[in-house]
Amino acid sequence: MPGPRAFRFDAASCSGCKACQAACKDKHGHEVGVLWRRVYELSGGTWSRRREAWVPDVFAFNLSIGCNHCDAPICVEVCPTGAMRRRPDGLVLVDAEACVGCRYCAWACPYGAPQYDEASGRMTKCTFCADELDAGRPPACVAACPMRALDFGERAALEAEPGMTAAFFPLPDPTLTRPGLAIVPHRDAGRAGPRTAAVANPEEVGK
Repeated sequence: MPGPRAFRFDAASCSGCKACQAACKDKHGHEVGVLWRRVYELSGGTWSRRREAWVPDVFAFNLSIGCNHCDAPICVEVCPTGAMRRRPDGLVLVDAEACVGCRYCAWACPYGAPQYDEASGRMTKCTFCADELDAGRPPACVAACPMRALDFGERAALEAEPGMTAAFFPLPDPTLTRPGLAIVPHRDAGRAGPRTAAVANPEEVGK
């Protein structure tokens, strides 16, 4: 059995097309309001005057996030029925039969990964497309990315790549849940912070 998997995201290559988000919704037939993968648009900077000219110092880049199938998933810890489970291969899945739709997992997850489905009254979340993995194919979001900004692999190998990080604004401290996420930072990522950048599409990502 392969080791725990992780998503790899190259922020410098992402165009913000949201093909990953659309492919996820298409494969799993999500109702409106259920987003297992979300593409955040981050922007910041300002303009400054230099003599008679105004000079821009602005930046913008994207961040594609789904469930990170964490090593220490807080959703599993708070689930009162045991519906949220972490498999031996590291995938965190929901047992719909055991779920009572209490939403504790959604409130606890710092990434907003668990999503409540009004139609079923149950929690849902990214499955890492376990069925595709079992068939030797990539997750739908990865397969759909035209820029190859989104990928996946064994967590240990991805984290060993130079320059990888999971500490990335506006994401939470990765020590909280130890997410299976390896990000190649955008060149302006170091300039982004709570006082210098903002999510530019909050209505799309539910923020």
